[in-house]
Amino acid sequence: MEIKSRVPGKIVRFEKNVGDAVKAKDIVVVMEAMKMKQVVPSPVDGTIKEFKVTPGDRVSAGAVLAIVE
Repeated sequence: MEIKSRVPGKIVRFEKNVGDAVKAKDIVVVMEAMKMKQVVPSPVDGTIKEFKVTPGDRVSAGAVLAIVE
């Protein structure tokens, strides 16, 4: 399952690491959008398999941020 950005913004940090187990609604990525912090939760229970971005990257709405399996 892909975790996608809901809004355009800048990646600030990851709250989880590759290999970490997550529950649905756990915060995975923190971004800055419109000068406010935006949290991006996992949509499902699973394990973080990969991040598709790095902190500091600018992303558009709908960009894939991470993969959870």
